[in-house]
Amino acid sequence: MERNQLLTKKRGREDCSMENQGTDEAMAEEEAHPYAFHVSGPRNVASPNWRDLINSSWKNENYKRTVIACFIQAVYLLELDRQENRTEENALAPMWWMRFKYKLTQTLVDERDGSIFGAVLEWDRTAAFADMILIRPSGAPKAVLALRGTLLKSPTIRRDIEDDLRFLAWESLKGSVRFKVALDALKSVAENYGSCNVCIAGHSLGAGFALQVGKALAKDGIYVEAHLFNPPSISIAMSLRNIGEKAGFAWKKLKSMLPSSSESQATNMGDKSSTIGFRNWVPNFMDKTSIGLKKWVPHLYVNNSDYICCYYTDADGPEDKNANKENLGCTNFTNGQVAAKLFVMSKGKQKFLEAHGLEQWWSDDVQLQMALHNSKLISRQLKSLYNLPAPQPTHVPQ
Repeated sequence: MERNQLLTKKRGREDCSMENQGTDEAMAEEEAHPYAFHVSGPRNVASPNWRDLINSSWKNENYKRTVIACFIQAVYLLELDRQENRTEENALAPMWWMRFKYKLTQTLVDERDGSIFGAVLEWDRTAAFADMILIRPSGAPKAVLALRGTLLKSPTIRRDIEDDLRFLAWESLKGSVRFKVALDALKSVAENYGSCNVCIAGHSLGAGFALQVGKALAKDGIYVEAHLFNPPSISIAMSLRNIGEKAGFAWKKLKSMLPSSSESQATNMGDKSSTIGFRNWVPNFMDKTSIGLKKWVPHLYVNNSDYICCYYTDADGPEDKNANKENLGCTNFTNGQVAAKLFVMSKGKQKFLEAHGLEQWWSDDVQLQMALHNSKLISRQLKSLYNLPAPQPTHVPQ
């Protein structure tokens, strides 16, 4: 009898040992994973601490860019964790937001395939209190909506590519189910926390969604901070539009070479009068909409070696050759109204996968320069905001 009891105890110890060994192996595998935060995350970015109450790190543009890029990486990993059936114990994603005192409050799911394409991260007061951070540091958003780009994995690649082709064909993502889900989520957090305390961010395809969702809210007078990494800039619609513009320019040049007549002179007089009328109208028009243009200024991060986003650096007209230094890094329309802040990676020639990757935006040797000219593409994309009446101020919850 005693022998049986001893054998039972021995087996129990062996079972516990095997369970602990399995747990240790899972933890070791997680620690060695190439997407683990301590392996591929930023090296020289400290977690928030009590010093941020005096001098907030969030006021530093490099820090803000780094943390927001990490939040987007967390969304990629949320989907990878789902596909690989990871548990809370060995999930890779949480460390990418917990390190900065944020928590996951909502995941955005594509109903077509069940994949996670976005997430809402909110300031975690409980975690902050534990580290003696009594209030949210100045500049830190209360909530961030992060959207991932295309994930080349079999469970989600079909729907990702479908939306990529949608943008390629129409330069619009409004027909996607993801657009409505993201728009509803952003409206919800903006209503809860106030638009000035909310940020939307995305990478690649996610940046395309973030730009169009942010623009849709701006039309309703709701302005949220936007950070767009490697946003798509290639589409068939854009190419056809460029061909049309070039054809129109060639036609005007041809008309100017034709001999003048009394009829053409009368036409020219009419054109001049209409041009004068238009010039007189533009300043009033800009005054009416200047409030909206000043408020929504998306931040774009592009790499010239990335053929997906490089067209954002194309200048908007010949006047850009004499760009004023005061407009450094800002694409604008007229009268100094800022439309977007454009940051260009200045590492020289790179391979496509490196130039389009998200990791470059938190690397230690990141080299950014401000654009010296207005972006033709962003000016065209935000042009419709001109048609807005002066927006009413939105209520900000206390």
